[in-house]
Amino acid sequence: MALPAVLKNLTLPIVASPMFIVSYPELVLAQCKAGIVGSFPALNARPAELLDEWLTQMDEALAAHRAAHPGATVGPVAVNQIVHQSNARLEHDVRVCVDHKVPIFITSLRAPAKEIIDAVHSYGGIVLHDVINLRHAQKALEAGVDGLILVAAGAGGHAGTTSPFALVGEVRRIFDGPIVLSGAIANGGSILAAQAMGADLAYMGTRFIATREAHAVDDYKRAIVNASASDIVYTNLFTGVHGNYIRESIVNAGLDPEALPVSDKTAMNFASDKAKAWKDIWGAGQGVGLMDDVPSVAELVERLKREYNEARERLSLS
Repeated sequence: MALPAVLKNLTLPIVASPMFIVSYPELVLAQCKAGIVGSFPALNARPAELLDEWLTQMDEALAAHRAAHPGATVGPVAVNQIVHQSNARLEHDVRVCVDHKVPIFITSLRAPAKEIIDAVHSYGGIVLHDVINLRHAQKALEAGVDGLILVAAGAGGHAGTTSPFALVGEVRRIFDGPIVLSGAIANGGSILAAQAMGADLAYMGTRFIATREAHAVDDYKRAIVNASASDIVYTNLFTGVHGNYIRESIVNAGLDPEALPVSDKTAMNFASDKAKAWKDIWGAGQGVGLMDDVPSVAELVERLKREYNEARERLSLS
């Protein structure tokens, strides 16, 4: 199956993942101007009325960039929607994004309702849904999503535990549409490896936290640069869903990373300010050990492009 037009003709096959309290317009615009898919969670725009302002701002900025650089590759904007009963903003946020004809919806936690998918399809948009196992993939496909984001072992944030080799292989047996792979993808070689496994694009988050445009405090960026894979802790304490976090931030919160309490899915609540209690708990994937600096997004994408081409050349010579 051919890729949807919106996922073609990118500088690199990358979807930048939407990161809570990190992906703000400055980062998204830099990603799109670098020619990859830029994204952000709708819930980052607080209060809810700010979502319309952000999308208007980004539409205008990208239109101006295209006019000033007629030959440039400009990536599309994607918005993440949390499909959960506690997200009281879901209906509002979907309506605003549909009004703006956002080209890519990224849905999380539960497969989106038919009404959401139909609304996005009404103007030619697509829906990508993130999953951590084959059962979730099957449910999402039954709901009618256009593509899947496979969040494999080692990914930052709400990650699964399945090897990317196994997860991509299992999903490819039942689905020939767009697959985006997440899980410790930190350089150009790993982007190519994702494609070699059977994915179409790479889903990269942590590497973009350690960029100058990211809306993250300097200590967060420094912690990523200083960390290695062994510094990543997998726990469900902070949101009710298992995810990967930097050990340093857990220790700084006065907690013992080796003896964290166990939570469950009933702790998830996207309508409250409870998450503020953990605002200094920093999500990150196991690829942190490959990150040594804090470049601009443009510099990073150029580096990834060079590494990607070098990896292709190595394979052609082997």
